[in-house]
Amino acid sequence: MFNKQDKTRNEYMLTGSFAKKGYDWWWHSFTARNEKTGEEKPFFIEFFLCDPKLGKDEPVFGQLPKNKENGVRPSYLMVKAGCWGEEHCQLHRFFGINQVDIHGKAPYSVSAGDCLACDEKLCGSVSVTPEEAKAHPEYMCDSGTIEWELSLDKQVAFNVGYGASRFFRAIKAFEMYWHAEGMKTLYSGHVIFNGEKYIVTPETSFGYADKNWGRGFTSPWVWLSSCCMKSRKTGKTLENSVFDIGGGRPKIFFFALDRKLLGAFYYEGEEYEFNFSKFWTAPKTEFESKETDSEIIWHVRQENRHAVMISDITCKKRDMLLVNYEAPDGSKRHNRLWNGGNGVGRVQLFGKTKGGLELIDDIDVTNIGCEYGEYDK
Repeated sequence: MFNKQDKTRNEYMLTGSFAKKGYDWWWHSFTARNEKTGEEKPFFIEFFLCDPKLGKDEPVFGQLPKNKENGVRPSYLMVKAGCWGEEHCQLHRFFGINQVDIHGKAPYSVSAGDCLACDEKLCGSVSVTPEEAKAHPEYMCDSGTIEWELSLDKQVAFNVGYGASRFFRAIKAFEMYWHAEGMKTLYSGHVIFNGEKYIVTPETSFGYADKNWGRGFTSPWVWLSSCCMKSRKTGKTLENSVFDIGGGRPKIFFFALDRKLLGAFYYEGEEYEFNFSKFWTAPKTEFESKETDSEIIWHVRQENRHAVMISDITCKKRDMLLVNYEAPDGSKRHNRLWNGGNGVGRVQLFGKTKGGLELIDDIDVTNIGCEYGEYDK
């Protein structure tokens, strides 16, 4: 089953060939409320390491024209933080690798300056002035200020199986790996964003924490997850449920597997997994992601021998941002990678019976973390 927490999969992974051409990131997202107004706002915080073996005292930016001309690859720790909603923004703070303290083995920790990420705690700050953002397009970010101090309680994991096992990690088989140590995570603490304080409480944080690592990024890129659910069948809030879907076009030893997703639904303690790597479960997936003038739309149908899950999700583009990364080779292929935390939708879960499909639950979902993007080959 997939709910197996494994802190070794949260370790620092940039060894071997990945040390000179690889990335490793720890992603966190959650909902907070304005201390004064009670306004709900979703936030994200990410620690992104790139090409550490090429590191220096100062960060090396792959998007600088001179570096692009000379084939100089990026190397740094990027602390990415921001929020979604109509006032969405992403803020980046960079550290040279020699400024970063990494405890690679489980339990991991990454720290630089006042920024720290580990399995139980997040703290730090990012500040970018409008003048800095304009003068430094290589920062790939907006302007603003944000600081945070948070505690994490990772409750439900999505352990994707042998694809991220020690053996496949050691031989660097996949272009992009994924592990969600806390696909349901309770956050507590506070965020101060542009001078406004937001309080984070475990029961309403609807939190998520995962990591990715590898040598490149998938295209298409799909991610959907939420633990904020209400049953249409019973009218009750589902307090012990979370789903997580991710993937797109995974590559194994540079060979692409066309349009594959990994999916898991932890439904009130019952586990339903739709994992293309577990062929003995007869997994099948159909998915479509598209962009309209005002929305990003996802339709995903997943099944295995025993169950079917159908997810229909939308997110308004006005609440989303185009999230920015440069790849370890110095390229920036994803220039329309839509990223949001205000998705809404419907998830239907069916059991397979001799007579056909039997509805287990029909669920309204909000506070959905979501991503979609493709680039030209």
